[in-house]
Amino acid sequence: MDNIMKLCDQVRETSYAVHTYHGNGYLEKVYENALVNRLRKTGLSVQQQHSITIDDEDGTVIGEYFADIIVNGTLLVELKACKSISNEHKAQLLHYLKATGIEHGLLINFGSYKFEIQKFIQTQE
Repeated sequence: MDNIMKLCDQVRETSYAVHTYHGNGYLEKVYENALVNRLRKTGLSVQQQHSITIDDEDGTVIGEYFADIIVNGTLLVELKACKSISNEHKAQLLHYLKATGIEHGLLINFGSYKFEIQKFIQTQE
């Protein structure tokens, strides 16, 4: 648990640095590319636009989504560039965590003047 908290802190600090440097107003992809670039420079393993398939109860694939960033295979990061984080954004991240089996996620909004970040834990049952 200690390692994931350190990883979250590192991503949080790097995200804040991206927000401070670039400000708000760009499209989400700009912030995603900047964050991925900076995280990779620190030596972290970063997957960008990672495919997530959604299966029906019989195993049939019924949908495909893309997680913005997965760091070290243990932290899913979903980015937004909007006025504020909504309940729909939170639900999206929780469903991504469920579909991937990853327990920890960060929801980061670069679109507001005020930097927003929220941490989520989805235990797998």
